[in-house]
Amino acid sequence: MKYTAAIALLALSGADAYSVSRSDLRSLGQRKSVVAATRSHKARSCMKMEDFGLFSGSGIGFDDLWSGEECISEAALEKRLNKDGLRYRLNRTEKEADEVGYLEGLPGFKVNLPVIGETWLGPPKVASIWEALGFTATSNNEARQAEKIKAIEKARGAKKGVLNGEGASLRPKWLEKYGYPRLVGSGGIFYADQLSTDKVPMGGFNMGKSGQIWPVPEVVKKGAYGGEKGWGMKKKGTAVDGLPKNTKM
Repeated sequence: MKYTAAIALLALSGADAYSVSRSDLRSLGQRKSVVAATRSHKARSCMKMEDFGLFSGSGIGFDDLWSGEECISEAALEKRLNKDGLRYRLNRTEKEADEVGYLEGLPGFKVNLPVIGETWLGPPKVASIWEALGFTATSNNEARQAEKIKAIEKARGAKKGVLNGEGASLRPKWLEKYGYPRLVGSGGIFYADQLSTDKVPMGGFNMGKSGQIWPVPEVVKKGAYGGEKGWGMKKKGTAVDGLPKNTKM
């Protein structure tokens, strides 16, 4: 009887639900209030929400809270990232995909499938079979590399550290007192992963680390080992913030 009432309620409302499970339907017949159930959902790591359109316009309904939010849809999130030239889950942006075209120029066609609707059946828009299989697919396009460089500079010139403490201005004081600038806690750490697809060295944590075990591409050497963003930055004496070496130690 409980299931029948819940299903009838859903059919009459004609509204979309974010997700529905048997436990959620079963809870409709219990004494717990809708507000209490909503609060319990918020406490979970995997949040679910079902209002069946009953709370539309109330300020706490599904559409009231989530309408227009790209983060609840992978398709919408991908389009939003593509606007800034960023890739989603290693896939080329729509513009990048159009530039390379379909794999090997192979043909394809569109079909109208039940429920799914219009669907493309054919090769993906990738540069090679290896990219299609995921071996050479990457999210590290030029737009992402530009964002990494921005984040490095933002961290380097941070006005505030953790707990709203002193930021970049704290580092010269630490250099004077301890012989090295304090990066952790002063807003100066951003890990820019050093990848072989980078156009310029990124440097990882940009702390001038060194050491090499396996053969790596030249751009990785410059970013993580003896190059301008690796141990080489310490040879220049400027370290991360362009501060001079402490000669009092």
